[in-house]
Amino acid sequence: MTGSSPDTNINLDTSRMPSAVPVDDAVLPFEVAALDLRGRLTRMGPALDDILTKHAYPAPVGKLLGEAIVLTTLLGTSLKFDGRFILQTQTDGPVSFLVVDFQAPDRLRAYARYDEARLAEAKDSGGLLGKGHLAMTIDQGADMSRYQGLVALTGGSLEEAAHEYFLRSEQIPTRVRLAVGEEWSGGKHRWRAGGLLTQFLPKAPERLRQADLHPGDAPEGTELHAVEEDEAWVEGQSLVATVEDVELIDPALSGERLLYRLFHERGVRVFDLVPLQARCSCSRDAVANMLKSFSAQDRADMVKDDKVVVTCEFCSSVYQFTPHEAGVTEN
Repeated sequence: MTGSSPDTNINLDTSRMPSAVPVDDAVLPFEVAALDLRGRLTRMGPALDDILTKHAYPAPVGKLLGEAIVLTTLLGTSLKFDGRFILQTQTDGPVSFLVVDFQAPDRLRAYARYDEARLAEAKDSGGLLGKGHLAMTIDQGADMSRYQGLVALTGGSLEEAAHEYFLRSEQIPTRVRLAVGEEWSGGKHRWRAGGLLTQFLPKAPERLRQADLHPGDAPEGTELHAVEEDEAWVEGQSLVATVEDVELIDPALSGERLLYRLFHERGVRVFDLVPLQARCSCSRDAVANMLKSFSAQDRADMVKDDKVVVTCEFCSSVYQFTPHEAGVTEN
């Protein structure tokens, strides 16, 4: 059941039962070779709780941002270099903006902006988001160009947006499941989350064929090109559809056992865990350099009670500077 790399050619190993020890704040890569499936399973506990409780988000906002964090871990941990994966939404909904910043190999930070007065109007995560766009950016560093993929948000969920992205941009048959919940333990509330990403990656490229996208402005009556889905992918989707939210976030259920539940009849192989941590990249020096980028007038306008106070939107850390330290000159 274990291996060192998802890129290694391997034979299935069914020599032992899956580990019963749950591990939080980690991504577990896996392969179901009999179905040509590759995937990743995320389980999050303390790191997610740390990010969300720093802002005391209302429950619907915390759940939505938690889903975005899990989706980012599923996508960001596939990076093969030390870069960043940034997921960001801008919409007209009650949650008008959210961003998750994953810095390879394991650092996460995130925050959301919302209009509390409008939260009651949303019935689900799609309603919280509203209409706008989802951007996914891969930043490989200062000397490399950025890659960005955009997906329109039209009132659907982040799961639906992820499916649309892979259909249009990557053209890889993909299914995503996201779950976020609240756990009450010892009189305290804690956030938990889980996610599953499964992709159909057969060695023969013709098996990846999918139906054409909708023809858009084509004449009425234009026939869509129908393509039967591969039987292995049909089976894989059916198995993924059986996973329940409670299984994805259950603190007593290990990731290995969950994957074994889903795929044991076909044989599933797991690889080394990728750990995750909630860690902001802000610092006093970084904030001081940021202040230097503002105009002299803007820096002067920031002075309140003879000091400049900057609060990090990600982690809520507060940095205080004297006017002199902030580069404010006396008139």
